Amino acid sequence: MLKKLFQSFRSPKRHTQHIRSTPEVLNSGQHSLQKTQFSRYAVNIVERLQNAGYQAYLVGGCVRDMLLGITPKDFDVATSATPEQVRAEFRNARIIGRRFKLVHIHFGREIIEVATFRANHPQNDEEEDSNQSSRNESGRILRDNVYGTLEEDAQRRDFTINALYYDPVSERILDYANGVHDIRNHLIRLIGDPKQRYQEDPVRMLRAVRFAAKLNFGIEKHSAAPIRELAPMLREIPSARLFEEVLKLFLSGHAADTFEMLVDLQLFDPLFPASAEALEYNPTYTHTLISDALINTDLRIKQNKPVTPAFLFAALLWPALPARVLRLQERGMPPIPAMQEAAHELIAEQCQRIAIPKRFTMPIREIWDMQERLPRRSGKRADLLLDNPRFRAGYDFLLLRESAGEQTDGLGEWWTDYQDANDSERRDMIRDLSGKDDGTGAPRKRRRSGGAKRKRAAGAPSAPGE
Repeated sequence: MLKKLFQSFRSPKRHTQHIRSTPEVLNSGQHSLQKTQFSRYAVNIVERLQNAGYQAYLVGGCVRDMLLGITPKDFDVATSATPEQVRAEFRNARIIGRRFKLVHIHFGREIIEVATFRANHPQNDEEEDSNQSSRNESGRILRDNVYGTLEEDAQRRDFTINALYYDPVSERILDYANGVHDIRNHLIRLIGDPKQRYQEDPVRMLRAVRFAAKLNFGIEKHSAAPIRELAPMLREIPSARLFEEVLKLFLSGHAADTFEMLVDLQLFDPLFPASAEALEYNPTYTHTLISDALINTDLRIKQNKPVTPAFLFAALLWPALPARVLRLQERGMPPIPAMQEAAHELIAEQCQRIAIPKRFTMPIREIWDMQERLPRRSGKRADLLLDNPRFRAGYDFLLLRESAGEQTDGLGEWWTDYQDANDSERRDMIRDLSGKDDGTGAPRKRRRSGGAKRKRAAGAPSAPGE
């Protein structure tokens, strides 16, 4: 088991989480941050809002990452100004969102996100204004536009390491939740009661895993404790939102570690129910195939190579597919139609949990379809497959299956050699397949009679799959 999985359940030095009404203030001599390290546009926004009489700070991930020596992907600002007041200050600003109203300020391709300080939701339903805040029966927040003070905003943050406020004007850090302490001790700790905070937004469980994997931190004992019990609450999250969260989980460069933690904390099941079932039924093969795919994904990201979510989802879902294909074949359906039907069924089920867009589901099906076509190499089929735009993805996926232990009678090696061979060598390789059932194990077609050949020559349609 990964080192961080052991770390996640170690006993913390502090067992309770106290939110201070006054922050610990770290002056410029007590930390390493300088305002020149941050986006000049974000710093400019903070300065303009402060000059207009509002409180404003750089906040969250950009402060955390800078303290860890990581280059932030974006820069967020928190302010006492309402979204409407922010928009009045910046002509290049646009208010977005309903559940959580924000302002995006555009500077060419760079976008700085500005959020108004939030407060806790009223505990009394009669006090709750549905236009500002609302929850469902399980406590999940449906709308979060209750504005508050800086102190209240710190309490509303999810993790202590994200509740750090940096003022680039005075170059001070305000720490309300001992976030600097947890950064130094490599801990992911929820602010407030973990169970309640996860019930407010179950996606926080995924965020805890993502930050732990990304930063190589452990999840603090009490923050980890309710996750297995509350994991089924992810089924309540809109499928479109889960798609975005899954991309963050698996395209951050730490997908392999993320997968291990999701499985360990029982968060993989509500995200990929069919694959979780395959993981239980055939653990060695399923775990190996998915892990190998994710390790390769991480490597490509580290090498700045392109990564397509289609290949990622094809690997995550594949272990659930063969059994479905086999059931359809046992009912008399030919292999390729059986693959296509099973793929359609599996993807439709998965999209109920994670809304994978059609621009990815189509390539997923094509990659899977290639797995049934790659063994069929006789005649001109091999060259036609080689020209198929999905050949490379299909070939890479074949090698992935073989690395996980699937027996393909050397199919991957054959295709590797075929790509490197010249035309004469390729013809010899095709001839060598004669009498070997195409090297596929698939049923050979019955030799046609002369009459059938004459009909085909006269323009009769070919058989399905030819």
